[in-house]
Amino acid sequence: MKPLKTIVSWSSGKDSTLTLIKLLADPRYEVVGLYTTYLKDEVPFQATPLDVVKEQARLAGLSLITIPLPEVFPPNEVYQSLVVNGLRGSKVVFDAVAFGDMFCNGIADYRRSYIEPAGWQCVFPLLGGDSRVLAKEIIDCGIRTLVTTVDTSQLDGRYCGHWYTEDFLVGLPEGIDPCGEDGEFHTLVIEAPCFSGKLQLKLQGIERQDRFHYQRYQLMNSTFAG
Repeated sequence: MKPLKTIVSWSSGKDSTLTLIKLLADPRYEVVGLYTTYLKDEVPFQATPLDVVKEQARLAGLSLITIPLPEVFPPNEVYQSLVVNGLRGSKVVFDAVAFGDMFCNGIADYRRSYIEPAGWQCVFPLLGGDSRVLAKEIIDCGIRTLVTTVDTSQLDGRYCGHWYTEDFLVGLPEGIDPCGEDGEFHTLVIEAPCFSGKLQLKLQGIERQDRFHYQRYQLMNSTFAG
């Protein structure tokens, strides 16, 4: 059986990176591209500049489909139509779309509700996994990650700008998911086994808004593995 040509939903963070790594190691799949949604040249929540996402795709050696959003939370039917039409309008030939969702909270059924009618399969390599186990796997496999967004309604803003390490996990308050799956924090992957090099960032200040804190940074030239 031929491997499924698969596009990965790419947020720029650790979950989508672990998803990509798992698919690259699985002979049932052939990863043929990434896709991301964005608003005002940033990926929502992660607040990752689109140029940084494009650089990640270049380091991964994959094409990137970019889909603009009219607002952070467009109505479901609008969001679904934008994603389906954006994927369909790309020049990438594929059979399936992979997502980095972990929780069995109805999100998989939601994804299937608009991806499968379009004629594609849904793939969830991380679904149902234990957050603590997956957090350890993320760190142990060599994914180097920066915490770039903190929702201060759930987690103290002082965690923004920290590296996602064992010490970071140990220091999280009780009740905070170690992968941030309840939206407590979001991340940017700097280096990973699926990259040919790493992002070089110049860290700037923390932008403190009413609810969200953001680690701001400037992208320097990437460093490629020799």
